[in-house]
Amino acid sequence: MPLHRSSSGGGAEVLDLETAVKGGVLDGKAALPGGGCGDGDKIDLKVLIEELDSVDVPSVFICPISLEPMREPVTLCTGQTYDRSNILKWFALGHNTCPTTMQELWDDSVTLNRTLSQLIHSWFSQKYLSLKKQFQDVQGGALELLGTLKKVKGQARVHALRDLRQLVTAHASTRKRVVENGGLSLISSLLGPFTSHAVGSEAIGILVNLDLNSESKRNLMHPAKISLLVDVMNEGTIETKMNCAKLIEALLMEVNESETEILSSLSLLVGLLRLVRDKKHPTGVLTGLMLLKTICSHESVRSSMVSLGAVAQLIELLPSLSHECLEIALYILEVLSTLPEGRLALKECPNIIPNVVKLMMRVSESSTQFALSILWAIYKLAPEECASQAVEAGLAPKLLLVIQSGCNPVLKQMSTEFLKMCSLNYSTSLLISKCMLTRTIR
Repeated sequence: MPLHRSSSGGGAEVLDLETAVKGGVLDGKAALPGGGCGDGDKIDLKVLIEELDSVDVPSVFICPISLEPMREPVTLCTGQTYDRSNILKWFALGHNTCPTTMQELWDDSVTLNRTLSQLIHSWFSQKYLSLKKQFQDVQGGALELLGTLKKVKGQARVHALRDLRQLVTAHASTRKRVVENGGLSLISSLLGPFTSHAVGSEAIGILVNLDLNSESKRNLMHPAKISLLVDVMNEGTIETKMNCAKLIEALLMEVNESETEILSSLSLLVGLLRLVRDKKHPTGVLTGLMLLKTICSHESVRSSMVSLGAVAQLIELLPSLSHECLEIALYILEVLSTLPEGRLALKECPNIIPNVVKLMMRVSESSTQFALSILWAIYKLAPEECASQAVEAGLAPKLLLVIQSGCNPVLKQMSTEFLKMCSLNYSTSLLISKCMLTRTIR
């Protein structure tokens, strides 16, 4: 009996059952009728298909009309097979052709493809049972590792933690099972002043994948655990650095302003600045910037960031950052520019004004607003110098475009005010020439 398989060109080819099995399309023995569940314990095919939604399905099981697995395959007189509900809808639209070959049908009857129907149900049943067994094995393995961690020390503990980390990283269901069986408190208890970095990095890799409750976060806020977390971040691999940064960011959500001293150590800030400068690992740059953004929302930390040279380092990075990272970096610089020392640090950066002007209207409306705020901060220190350099760098036409655009009122007002400030140093005709928008203005 012919079976349908979609071709790369969008057409179709006909397979016989023997070719389908021998060619590995149906995974050989595992897909043969009768090789799976018996008739007495069949699972509803609709349920199976929904449960295995993310599994790659053999192409011979796919309806050419819906591109979904067939629940009731029927064959036309042309030898092509479709899901019954889909082909009946095709006929109801007035078509009298085969959807795949576009041949006119000499017989509009449909015949249930019993062999393919059995194959589909057998394949889905066995795949479901296989995945169910795999799921049970993974869950059991995770619980066994939790038990092992209570008994072992040294290198054996590192191996057990590594195996558990791999399980919770790969299987979302395992994370829930670990939490339900006391995994959070157990893993957290392994972190302390005498914990080796090997154990610490593996434990942190597990914790960052788990859903931490408030109690767990408060427990991890213990100074000894935080100290270890910062040390591991500074000395670990790029993956470990990122895990530490993500975990610290999660912990910061639970602290108030009076507690930020614990997480705003100079060692942490130095480590983060080192992470965002690592151009070989773009994902690490993004992770580091996101944590710096969270940290600088606490006023008590901003002076430390400026004193460590965060302003100059971020300005240097701007040209090489992705759009997502660029917006975060500009936000951080804008926040730091609210400090007198932050404004001074910005002013002292070489070519700061032309470089920031270039970034306006290149990424997003928010980025343009952050960039303009940075220019305003520099303008407060050196009005004439800032206005002159900004206009020479092409700021005026960009401000005019912002004013004429449908941007938010705050940005529009900022642009208007800054343009007025710039005009104080130029005659009207000279400013218009700098704008290079003479016709538009007139």
